[in-house]
Amino acid sequence: MTDRETLVAVTKVDPGICGFPCIIKAKKEGARAVSIEISGSECKQIQKLSEGLQEMSLRELFKPITRNPVMVSAQSAGCHTSCTIPLAILKTVEVAMEMALPRDVKIEVSIDGNCPENIGK
Repeated sequence: MTDRETLVAVTKVDPGICGFPCIIKAKKEGARAVSIEISGSECKQIQKLSEGLQEMSLRELFKPITRNPVMVSAQSAGCHTSCTIPLAILKTVEVAMEMALPRDVKIEVSIDGNCPENIGK
């Protein structure tokens, strides 16, 4: 059983065609904050994002996109607009703060429109 004060959420991210997977860890630090660690990525932008984003508060989590520290850091680091890593960071932080349950997120892209019909099941 995990002590609620030391809850650690871990997310493995395969961001797709860029080929730079990573692991995101968010560790609960008290009632309203988490520490964030991003490892395993060879992407220079994600490495820079990781350097500028090491903790987050509950208040920061719910800031609008234009002021959200994850999105601001992603922009400063030069992340591609459709990079999935910033979203994965936010989802991991939500789980560590017990604001969301751990559940996989799936994005499936196709050219011919043959997306699986069982999505969300």
